[in-house]
Amino acid sequence: MEYRYGAKKLSPVVFVAPMMDHTDRHCRYFFRLLAPDVGLYTEMVMAQAVIHGDRERLLDFDASEHPLAIQLGGSEPAQLARAASIATEYGYDEINLNIGCPSDRVRSGGFGACLMIQPELVARCVSAMREATELPVTVKTRTGIDDHDDYPFLKTFVSTVAAAGCETFVVHARKAILSGLSPRQNRVVPPLNYSIVRRLKQDFPELNIVVNGGISELAAVSEHLETTDGVMIGRKACADPRFLSAIQAGVLNELSGRVWSAPDRETVIRQMAEYAEQQMQRGVRLHHITRHLLGLFVGMPGARRWRRYLSEHAVLHGAGPEVLVNSLSYGDSG
Repeated sequence: MEYRYGAKKLSPVVFVAPMMDHTDRHCRYFFRLLAPDVGLYTEMVMAQAVIHGDRERLLDFDASEHPLAIQLGGSEPAQLARAASIATEYGYDEINLNIGCPSDRVRSGGFGACLMIQPELVARCVSAMREATELPVTVKTRTGIDDHDDYPFLKTFVSTVAAAGCETFVVHARKAILSGLSPRQNRVVPPLNYSIVRRLKQDFPELNIVVNGGISELAAVSEHLETTDGVMIGRKACADPRFLSAIQAGVLNELSGRVWSAPDRETVIRQMAEYAEQQMQRGVRLHHITRHLLGLFVGMPGARRWRRYLSEHAVLHGAGPEVLVNSLSYGDSG
């Protein structure tokens, strides 16, 4: 599918959220096998790390992962601009700024969700990044933070940042509670408020508004696409990766006109075994790859047995791609 932003409707329209400790390059390669038209995001990468760190380790990806966005963390416009420029050179399709992470570490660094109360600073960050790259610069945010959780607050934030040239906002339909809740609790405790995201789209019809948070049913994906420009799937993709195939075979096939059928599990495992062989030649350990596959047999006979086999054998000294192939004897691979 063509990857574009602006006045036209988003393409793709379904995305997998950036998730720390999940959406690394191995996870993204796996997800791409399951859904060719889903947009993928990296884990959040600190702008400073992009500038000064091991770029090959942080930024390298497989060409099959396109369309692929990098999510940057930071609050210093010049640093973010430099990181955006470097990411552009690496071939990413989008630069996304994290204004939604509620963790203590992120908050102490002065970025993430706490930046919602500084929309002018976020606007300066967006403006600096847009000057440094021709790629779309997008923002992922919450509906609010702590007591700043009414619609006028969110509307002001979006209006200010949009004026700096941001045309796409991914909105997690929960506010963030920055004191007293862990990141995990912030994903489930604050109640979902999809109506505030729909209202945002009504008030800003010229912007692309993508809704995120708690979307775990195929029918819900279709329903949200009737009132917003896109849907972002989070933990559901990790717990039940075949959900992405269901979205592709249903919603996305219909929108794109693509004729695509989900590969069976055996095919996916054998493809991942080939990928693992290539990656292990580069020094990657097998379990760094296989840990992303553990939800592949969810709801199938033998799922627990297969998961146990893979978990126990992938960490053994000398474990190689044959572990994946041998695992086929432990699950129903249809």
